[in-house]
Amino acid sequence: MIREIVVHPGGAHKDDFLACSVLLAKYPVTIFRREPSDADLSDPSVCVVDVGGDWNEDLMNFDHHQFPRDSEPLCAISLVLKHFGLYEDAQKFCDWLEVAEWFDTRGPVDTGKWLGVERETLSKLNSPIDITLLRRFAAGTEHQAGEPIWEVMKMVGEDLHKYLTGMRAKLEEVARLCEWWEMDFGKKVLFMPRVEPLSDDASSGMGRFVEDSEFAGDTVALVYPDRRGTGYGISRFNDDKRLEFTRVGEEEDVHFAHKSGFIAKTSATEKARLTALIEQAWIG
Repeated sequence: MIREIVVHPGGAHKDDFLACSVLLAKYPVTIFRREPSDADLSDPSVCVVDVGGDWNEDLMNFDHHQFPRDSEPLCAISLVLKHFGLYEDAQKFCDWLEVAEWFDTRGPVDTGKWLGVERETLSKLNSPIDITLLRRFAAGTEHQAGEPIWEVMKMVGEDLHKYLTGMRAKLEEVARLCEWWEMDFGKKVLFMPRVEPLSDDASSGMGRFVEDSEFAGDTVALVYPDRRGTGYGISRFNDDKRLEFTRVGEEEDVHFAHKSGFIAKTSATEKARLTALIEQAWIG
């Protein structure tokens, strides 16, 4: 039984915010922002996060600051995800995780070098959402159920748990349902047929499935059931600009083609017609 979460006082960072959020999803208890006592560190009913100099899952301690400078860039969220058996899937499915790990353990200068961008570029990616949530989290010494910041953190943790536990099942569903189409212009398209019942957002795992497949370098588009109609959506894979769907926007069976050219919606359901639309959108 977890009775409280203790995290360091002072400034808050993305790794401790996310680590506490993931813990809240399973242990909806009060968060205290203070230095942990020896009693906290030795009490398995107290989660100690990003402070305390100890990583011990049996005692629910999740600090990384004691690791050597040249060690693997693990931070508090990494350790909490490992605790729940989600870390490997998070590495695979959460593109933001490695960046968060680098930023917290190596700092913005080394992270920028690792990403191949200037430090100023990283600051341009900051969002008012990030700034406000971290500032409000840091401002309180105690956060409990019913407070806006606590409830938002719990939602973030729940969504992350759901996403990671569901993505593996989603990929299995994609593997079971989908088929590859070979196009006349020499590239591949991944097609998901309409089945009943159609799970919520059934196409969401298609991109990840392609990335893990042997055809990742040859795939240019995804075709999947349109949840707002009886036809299909057709979109670029990895925003491959050799496909320009504005070229099919005037077709009678195309009811939507985005002005940016990356997606189209059609009432067509036959393979021959769907592939013809993709061929027409191909500019090579």
